[in-house]
Amino acid sequence: MVPELQLPPLTRSTLFLVATPIGNLEDITLRALRVLRECDIVAAEDTRRTGQLLKHFGISKPLLSYFQFNEARRSEEIIARLGRGEKVALVTDAGSPGISDPGERVVKAAIAAGFRVEAVPGACALVTALTASGLPTGEFHFIGFLPHKSGQRRNKLESLKSFAGTLVLYESPYRIGRLLGELSEVFPERQVVLARELTKKFEEFLRGTPAELLALTQSRSLKGEFVVLVSGG
Repeated sequence: MVPELQLPPLTRSTLFLVATPIGNLEDITLRALRVLRECDIVAAEDTRRTGQLLKHFGISKPLLSYFQFNEARRSEEIIARLGRGEKVALVTDAGSPGISDPGERVVKAAIAAGFRVEAVPGACALVTALTASGLPTGEFHFIGFLPHKSGQRRNKLESLKSFAGTLVLYESPYRIGRLLGELSEVFPERQVVLARELTKKFEEFLRGTPAELLALTQSRSLKGEFVVLVSGG
């Protein structure tokens, strides 16, 4: 009979950065579930969405709302809780906290205050798309979301022309056509991969030049969040 594995208790006064599924709920890790069960409170970007996730896995925990516009104030509260010896799990809506999502400020504040920060790895749209894109993975540059203003977006893309590795961006379905138009002007000959609905039922990878993909988006409706990958120079 195999003996039951005895895991050490979670360390007090620790901020746990817990990656959550980006689509498929089976992608949550055993470690993530354990941290969510054993922590004192869960700081969540969207408490309703996280509440549904916890309910699905039979977990009941107090939830603390933190998002882009209250992150500074919530950071102070989280630091105070860590100071009282609490174990705080930080989650975003999907994926790894701090990757184009709130969390970075909280992490910096916790480290500056001398508290332990522990990452609980798991699903991440960036890595999922890059590894399945077919583009080189040895060197890549992650941009996240481009600025909203046209001039700033164009300047950012122009500054990336000389980069030899694969470029990785996030984009919403409402601006994907705009982005492909910009890529057609700045990187007309590059290979582009659109990864959408990652880990979900309708996951799809679309490959081609910016112009080819722009024509495709004009002929059919493409929903879901996008990871956009551009071959290197």
